[in-house]
Amino acid sequence: MRLAKIIVIMALFTSLVYAVKQVVPIKHVKVGGEFQYLGKDEIKSALEPLVNVGFFDADVQAIHDELMQMIWVESATVNRVWSDTIAIKIKEKRPFVRWGDADLLNNRGEIISPNDITPFENLPILYGVEGQEVKSLEIMKGVNTALSDHEMSISEFSINNRWAWKIKLTTGLEILLGRNDQLKKLQRFMKTLDVLGYEKINAMAVIDLRYPNGYAVSWKPDAQSIDWKNLTAAQAANR
Repeated sequence: MRLAKIIVIMALFTSLVYAVKQVVPIKHVKVGGEFQYLGKDEIKSALEPLVNVGFFDADVQAIHDELMQMIWVESATVNRVWSDTIAIKIKEKRPFVRWGDADLLNNRGEIISPNDITPFENLPILYGVEGQEVKSLEIMKGVNTALSDHEMSISEFSINNRWAWKIKLTTGLEILLGRNDQLKKLQRFMKTLDVLGYEKINAMAVIDLRYPNGYAVSWKPDAQSIDWKNLTAAQAANR
């Protein structure tokens, strides 16, 4: 008889739990985070089938996995908050450079593939070796730091399959660095800036640093010729 009472009580308890699960709906889905590219309507549309259930039936892991499938979600946490709320915290991805003609990279070299690249045309572009996004980005960062010390900034940075580097500055100047000793060659060029002056640098179209002991220059069509003898003499006089 005692056992029968226990069984009846357990059955009633199970029925009560089941009833509670059915009658406690999710009333609120709170989404936190700073969004520039994610839309709350986009999040709502993605999650609606997963949160249109009872509070206890909501699959927190499934909600998390669905969020992580979204292009602009870097990380997400999902929690139940008694008694009718699902609380979501999202960290949005931040683009750092364009990667090729259709993708972006964040600051860690992770690929972002937006549906439309047009809004990001103001970002510098990096052309690199597929599968070497992190290494390519770190190289570009180092070069950009060296250039920024001389008030120069990169518009395009290219690394081909043979690991030859090419830079295009925001001024339009192209710098060819080749495959070997690229940073050494770049530093050597930087040392000539004070001698040439920025006016002459701005008159250059292409600087080819692939030579072992110097570099070649292609000038813009409207550039004035330079008297290299006088320039060398002035440099010697200032020493």
